[in-house]
Amino acid sequence: MIKRKAGIALSLILAAGTLLGACGKGNDNNDKAGNKGGEDNFSVAMVTDVGGVDDKSFNQSSWEGLQNFGKENGLEKGKGGYDYLASKSDADYTTNLNRLVREGFDLVYAIGFLMPSAVEEIAKQQKDAKFSIVDAEVDQPNVASILFKEHEAGFLAGIAAAKTTKTNHVGFIGGMDVPVIERFQTGFLAGVKAVNPDVKVDVQFAGAFDKAEVGQAIASKMYSSGADVIFHAAGATGVGLFKEANDRKAKDPGKDFWAIGVDRDQADMGADVVLTSALKRVDVAVKDLATLTKDGKFPGGKVTLFGLAEDGVGLAAINEKAANKAEIESLVQEWTDKIKSGDVKVPETRDELSAFNPK
Repeated sequence: MIKRKAGIALSLILAAGTLLGACGKGNDNNDKAGNKGGEDNFSVAMVTDVGGVDDKSFNQSSWEGLQNFGKENGLEKGKGGYDYLASKSDADYTTNLNRLVREGFDLVYAIGFLMPSAVEEIAKQQKDAKFSIVDAEVDQPNVASILFKEHEAGFLAGIAAAKTTKTNHVGFIGGMDVPVIERFQTGFLAGVKAVNPDVKVDVQFAGAFDKAEVGQAIASKMYSSGADVIFHAAGATGVGLFKEANDRKAKDPGKDFWAIGVDRDQADMGADVVLTSALKRVDVAVKDLATLTKDGKFPGGKVTLFGLAEDGVGLAAINEKAANKAEIESLVQEWTDKIKSGDVKVPETRDELSAFNPK
């Protein structure tokens, strides 16, 4: 599990009037790493992992947050404004991070847990530059780390799945067996257990976040074995889950083939099959930290943790076509209140799950 340090809490709701007026374009001749940010010439960019910026999930949510920040501050896409570089392989991480620093961006995001070593390397080389990494911690004074309580969002997804299944059989597809995904998985299993410990949960990892065909193959096997609700935490690999659910629903409209999305509201992936989504508000976190940095409040060397209490994770609206929509929503709210109040601590590791008692 990623080591967590005490850090400052970032507000997810920015008070009216705190955002400054539109910024002019950055100076193209400013290629020094030591940009100071502030009211003028502030620019921000991000490096995606191998899933790409249009993965319909994590990277896309991050880019949407960056776009929102840019538009609200009068920036244009490109050098001197807001931009991104997509990584095609792990070898691209350090190159892309360094390129954005040399192009003069005041804040550079590394999106994903695959990049801590690359961020640490470049942060040590470019000590005057400012970086932020999402889903990992880098202990450097010029790096702000952003982490989420994915287990809390996963728990609510488990509640929804257990209240929806008619076969008492659900599934979980993970991208890779790493701490971030373990938290989603553990929370999901705990949520199912809290509703009905007799529900069977299939768990399988795809081994990648960019293999939709693998996600579809896993989903096909799970649906065929009797699962009628499947939750994915697999990035672009999860696109395969939606394809399989949509294909099956088209062939057999009277049967349930529910899918639960992740990170962003993935309702657009299938009106008849997407039950809900475990939200991870990367877009809000990215936009919020960019605003802080622009205002001269960059939380370098600190870790910011977003959970239900900070509205950093949650559950998207339940599909209107769910037979017991109101019942699901009521139970989700009940458990949300318990978690926010501290009455219930959702397990975030498999060891904690074994000792979890939801009563």
